This record gives sequence, C-alpha cells and structure tokens, in this order.
Amino acid sequence: MTQETFYYILNLIEHRLIKKWCNWHVQPISPEERLVITIRYLATGESFKSLSKNFRIGVTTLTKIIEETVLAIWEELYTIHMPTPTRDIFYSISNDFNNIWNFPHVIGCIDGKHVRVMCPKKSGSMFYNYKKYFSVVLQAVADANYKFVMVEVGGYGKQSDGGTFRASDLYQFLNERELDIPSPAYLPNTQVSVPYVFLADEAYPLKTYLMKPFGGRDLTVDQQNFNSRLSRARKTVECAFGRLYSKWRLLSKSIETDIQLADKIVKTMCLLHNIIIDKEGFERNLTSVNIVRRRWHNQSPPSNVATNVRNNFVQYFKHNHLLYN
Repeated sequence: MTQETFYYILNLIEHRLIKKWCNWHVQPISPEERLVITIRYLATGESFKSLSKNFRIGVTTLTKIIEETVLAIWEELYTIHMPTPTRDIFYSISNDFNNIWNFPHVIGCIDGKHVRVMCPKKSGSMFYNYKKYFSVVLQAVADANYKFVMVEVGGYGKQSDGGTFRASDLYQFLNERELDIPSPAYLPNTQVSVPYVFLADEAYPLKTYLMKPFGGRDLTVDQQNFNSRLSRARKTVECAFGRLYSKWRLLSKSIETDIQLADKIVKTMCLLHNIIIDKEGFERNLTSVNIVRRRWHNQSPPSNVATNVRNNFVQYFKHNHLLYN
C-alpha cells in the first residue's frame, strides 16, 4: 500500500491504539509502530518469532498488538469500505456487471478459498481438508470491480464450498429474505422478469437467487454459451482472490494464532483489499489465479423455478451477443 493509504488507516484507528504509560522506564509502543508491525505480518507472513526478534518485542505482546490492530481496522473502517449492502448498492453492482461484463441482474459472484491454520485444539478432523492440511474457509462475494461485498470466515476445512455455503449466514439471509435485494425485474429490452442473482461455480446449489453452470458433456450450444458468459463474469471473484493472495502473503502460509483471531485476521485482509482499491484504484486487466476446484458433493435436484430462471438467462444470451469493451 502507498504511504498515503497507510496514514489514512492510521488516522482512523490511532485513537484505538494509544496506550498509557504503565512503566516510566518503558515507553509504550506507538500507534504507528503497531500498525507497521501488523501490516508487515499480514503482507509477509513472517513468523512471530522473527517479528519478535526484529522489533524487540515479546511474542505475547506481539500477538496482542496484532489482535488489537486488526480489530481496530475492521471495526473502524468496514462501514466505509465494506458496508452491509443496501438495495441501492445492489442496484449499482448489477449495473456494473451489465456494463462491464455483459451479464444483467448479477449482484455478486461467490467463491471460497481454504486458509491454512494451525491445528485447533480438540478439533479432531473437522478442520482437516481434502488437500491434507488444516484450514478454515473464506467465503466471499465480489462485485464487478474486484471488491469484496461480503466475507465470511470460519467454515470447517473438511466442508465443500457448497456445504460451507449452506452453513453460512449468507445462505440463511437469502433463504429468510433478510437482505435488501431488489425485486425481480425485466431483463434489458425484454418482457421477461427474473430475480437478481449471485453467480457461483459447480460446487454450489442452483437456486432462484444463485446461478451456476450447466454440468455434463452433452450440452447444447445455448447452454455452452450461458456457461461461457457466467465463467467470464465470475472472473471478478477469482481475480479478487488473486489480488488478495498476492498482496497479503500470510494467506499462503499457516496462520499461527488461534481460530478466533485467525478469522479476524482474514476478514481484515479482505477489508484492506477494498481499502487499497478505493484509495489507489485497480486494473481491469487483472488475470485470475489458478483456483483448485473443489470436490463435487451430491446435491439435491434444483427446483423447477430455479431451473426456469437459468433457462430465461439462456434464452436472453441467445439473442443478446457478448459486447467487448
């Protein structure tokens, strides 16, 4: 991040990090140094032992500094850079997906990533994933500009993306209609009304609010076209993860803390991702990272209503060709 972005964050959280003198012989660590330590840890994934040596701070104190700082960043800045989406925000996201990615009525793309953690005490195999390491699952919704709209951390490593989704708050919010999503509306230049939807890959269930690709090999030309359009739009969340992992190297290593702090750290890195884009801009020609596809789990058949929604998009794309910007 730039120096300007660093001091922007510091100015908003400094009051949370000021410590009183508790020993006249030891000067308290300044808010600026606390933020430097935290950003360095997140950006490099450097071990606590190494950081402790370099900053001449005990490991226990170092852990406390990082915990307090990531919590301050999240609580002071999430309402600015990752606010709970309102109807107007969803409308704006949908317009961007239509204008940039030629996919109307999309209000976000969902994907999940495994984040390495230390083996939690008394957890058995719950956090041990099929890639054979301990992890929590970061599930995120990205907008058309590679920013995270919603993030949720804490799914067990052994769960599939679809299983994590079903156990998530987002799934509950959608099923209980607790999110302020716009009502169904006509697709552009048609008299066909469809819901506003999220896009996902094959690991997720097909729902009226969640579109996924057609599976199998014997697909029609129209179904292949739909899959291509969906895959193109979904690059937003893949590129968002790519940028997140390239900037915050801790995500490529095992987080040394307990699960509760690890969850806070991961959410804060997602928020920092948004802050940097908001303050420094972004490149539209980002390439996606190679995301290891999840194992498919047996899923219950989609409802006829969800199937009809997807078929309406199929017919729309059949008569509305892709426009390249």
